[in-house]
Amino acid sequence: MKGRKPSTIASTAGALTKAPAPPAWLSPDAKKEWKRCIRPLIERRILTQSDLGQLENYCIAQGRAREIERTLQAAFSLPLCRAQDKALATARQIAAELGLTPMSRSRPTMIEDDDSEDSSDLAL
Repeated sequence: MKGRKPSTIASTAGALTKAPAPPAWLSPDAKKEWKRCIRPLIERRILTQSDLGQLENYCIAQGRAREIERTLQAAFSLPLCRAQDKALATARQIAAELGLTPMSRSRPTMIEDDDSEDSSDLAL
């Protein structure tokens, strides 16, 4: 890899450079979440057009958890608590996939090696 900078698997090729508006059909809470998290994803250049469906799913789950929380504050319901737990677990899982959690952002970037030979300086 002499004279060449390695590319990352999570490359910027195809990354969105402008934040799309949230889909009109999202709930108000889901739209707020979209607007809150889209900018960092665009700035890090890790979000592509094909990732938008996952972002929608994340926003739906997060929005649903917030909507359920408001209902639970008015009147406790065990089935609603279970639904909220499921929405939070789903949001947490998708957030990790999108790089929206501190742990997922701290993972080292994988490097793609285009050379078939080991071009490491340590190779014998």
